[in-house]
Amino acid sequence: MCKHILNAQVSIRAPCCKKWFDCSECHAESETHRLAKTTEMAFMCKKCKKAFRKDMANYEESDEFCPHCDNHYVIEAKTPLAVVGVEGEDARVDNRMLKDERVKQTKNRSIFAQDGIEDRIG
Repeated sequence: MCKHILNAQVSIRAPCCKKWFDCSECHAESETHRLAKTTEMAFMCKKCKKAFRKDMANYEESDEFCPHCDNHYVIEAKTPLAVVGVEGEDARVDNRMLKDERVKQTKNRSIFAQDGIEDRIG
């Protein structure tokens, strides 16, 4: 799953390392080398899970669809936006969305513990 393009419809096979990536930024994050440029690219459709090749030198409008399932894979990319906020109502009124992750310390009991021994000796 690509964190750069939320609606990626195909995976791209990098010609340099022969690995599949959702976008060029995913390749740049995980590999140390640059993405090699080529005119023939290999794609894998995420809808039908089948691979196909496209010649980028002769790319036409009809090439924007998967040849196996006709999934339109050239669409406007949706990128994640940075948002800071709390989902829900006012926390002062409804505090169910707040989680207290503190853990109560349990006292370890032992037969060898010396604390409170004067209460046990008769």
